[in-house]
Amino acid sequence: MGRHASVSDRKRRTRLRPAVRLVLLLLLCAAVAGSALLLRSCVISGGAPTGNDPPQTGNRIAQEALQMPDWVVRDFVPVNEFSRPGTPIDARINGIVVHYVGNPGTTAEQNRSYYKQLARLRNRYASSHFLIGMDGAVIQCVPLDEIAYASSQRNHDTISIECCHPGEDGAFTDATYQALLRLVRWLCDTYGLDAGDVIRHYDVTGKECPRYFVRHPEAWDAFRRDLDRGDPGKTTAQ
Repeated sequence: MGRHASVSDRKRRTRLRPAVRLVLLLLLCAAVAGSALLLRSCVISGGAPTGNDPPQTGNRIAQEALQMPDWVVRDFVPVNEFSRPGTPIDARINGIVVHYVGNPGTTAEQNRSYYKQLARLRNRYASSHFLIGMDGAVIQCVPLDEIAYASSQRNHDTISIECCHPGEDGAFTDATYQALLRLVRWLCDTYGLDAGDVIRHYDVTGKECPRYFVRHPEAWDAFRRDLDRGDPGKTTAQ
């Protein structure tokens, strides 16, 4: 009896082997297909899938890859601890911060020279990506793929612009105002930003900078409207 049962079991197992192979093959195919779908999802999103969260994309551009306008003078401050640390800016640039230099009557060249001298003076941290003179000249002091020391806790994800001014009230000349509009529009186009992403230093730290735009918020609102208008010949400058 035991012998007959053993033979019967062997026959049954023999009959089951093709079915087992088929099931294993189907499971293997399903696993491969699932892996392919997961890989496709990772490629599309730029990383591991994160449920319903939209993928985060960067807009940082290497300085050497940028087509800078011919009206921007590139005069980088040498790398140093106090005004150009060489630290990469975030992969996503989220804003543009407008400042005033706070030294009435000084030129863009003089303020750029001050940034350079900080490496020797070693008494404070300060710089900006751009300086705009009272004559409308634009100097780039720090590459756009590096941070500048201008906007405190927003240094890591913003581009900074310092503007020269003739008086203590901080009001810009028309040439400075027009150059600021032109530069900010170019930056917005380059990084996919809009007027809502353009802020004052005051909006970051509460510092009275740029002074005229802080004391006259209606002038700041007008500046942002001029940005949206997109026509440098039609402005409501202060």
